[in-house]
Amino acid sequence: MSQITTHVLDTTRGRPAAGVPVTLEMLSVDGPIVLGSGATDREGRLTDILVDELELEAGRYRLRFDSGTYFREQGTRTFYPEVVVIFEVRDPGERYHIPLLLSPYGYTTYRGT
Repeated sequence: MSQITTHVLDTTRGRPAAGVPVTLEMLSVDGPIVLGSGATDREGRLTDILVDELELEAGRYRLRFDSGTYFREQGTRTFYPEVVVIFEVRDPGERYHIPLLLSPYGYTTYRGT
């Protein structure tokens, strides 16, 4: 399991959001650096977005959720075709879990455990 993980729940359907494409980037002065990508599993989880060989550094990171693709595959229109969550890593030794509660017309996120 990578140090950065996520879990997407479709609050409209009341179940995990499987197949949501997600990209992880580190934000640097030279621009974003892609560290990994993948899609949520049938439980809505993505636990291996950051390869084990990479060590986190203190700094800002961005998770990009392709909610447009997910909702299109569900046959649902959405107002938010992409959700971007920017967060700060202060202690590279910690684990960072960023859940996303998603619906076609709203979303929320928080730091999980």
